[in-house]
Amino acid sequence: MKFIDEVTITVISGNGGEGCSGMRREKHVPLGGPDGGDGGNGGDVYVEATDKLNTLVKFRGRKVYRAKNGENGSGQQCHGKYGDDLVIEVPVGTIVRKTETQEVVADLTEIGQRIMIAEGGRGGLGNANFKTSTNQAPRKVTAAKPGEQFEVDLELKLLADIALIGMPNAGKSTLISVISAAKPKIADYPFTTLEPNLGVVAYEDSSYVVADIPGLIEDAAEGKGLGIKFLKHIERTKAFVHLVDVSWCLDEFEAFDQYVTVRAELEKYSDKLMTKPEIICLTKIDAMTEEEITKIQKFFEEALDKRVLPLSSVSGRNVDIVKALMLQSLGRGN
Repeated sequence: MKFIDEVTITVISGNGGEGCSGMRREKHVPLGGPDGGDGGNGGDVYVEATDKLNTLVKFRGRKVYRAKNGENGSGQQCHGKYGDDLVIEVPVGTIVRKTETQEVVADLTEIGQRIMIAEGGRGGLGNANFKTSTNQAPRKVTAAKPGEQFEVDLELKLLADIALIGMPNAGKSTLISVISAAKPKIADYPFTTLEPNLGVVAYEDSSYVVADIPGLIEDAAEGKGLGIKFLKHIERTKAFVHLVDVSWCLDEFEAFDQYVTVRAELEKYSDKLMTKPEIICLTKIDAMTEEEITKIQKFFEEALDKRVLPLSSVSGRNVDIVKALMLQSLGRGN
């Protein structure tokens, strides 16, 4: 299924029903008086977060979402029925903005969270409301209020715990396929992953959600490559696993340059990304000698003053350690 993370739709809340201007007409009641009922309120439009969806693809066809109008009032002080509300289900992590002003009207981060984004129009008052001691036969009614109509932008930001980041072909898809049940496309060419993949990782007595983010390149924050389209998905994750493909590097400097390039793009996009916990892994090491691996590892660790882990998703080397470190980065491990 195609991953769609941005879409624009039109929402229309219900119009209020008209109030009734009526007089009682009953046998033996010559001065029955006013009995016009009120109109019903129009239906509201809500958005609600659900775990039944993980993309915005269902909005690709239908573009207009309309709540029901309130019914008109009638005689014998019968009030019109309220219009049914409309609840639009969206994936958890969806932000709703008014298209014209870009005002955020909803930010749905929890399953079941429901927010009204368009209020239905109020029904008009019937003439029964305006009877007084000096005006026994009022004909006055108030006009019904129309509903609201406007466009909203829906934007989905994944709610994963851990993001796998790195240059294209760094081994992110292979790793997520090994540590979870996710089945991403894997091939030996850049930009194999064109949409984020989510996988649930079970480790010891805990579980967490990992997102395989499409590869980042230099100037991604300006939209180059897959660019800013997927950088936003990293914002809500709690930690990173930064994968660096060292299999083709001529020396440790070339390997380190990959790491610096990706970190620079994260910083250009948002300073907040630089404060998140980061696990650094050297990938695709299977065809390398231990001497070559150790040389690059030592260079990274001295330059960054932190632990760097050689990783092979094919042989399984250090995979369990990475899973444990991920859990620790969430504050849930030992």
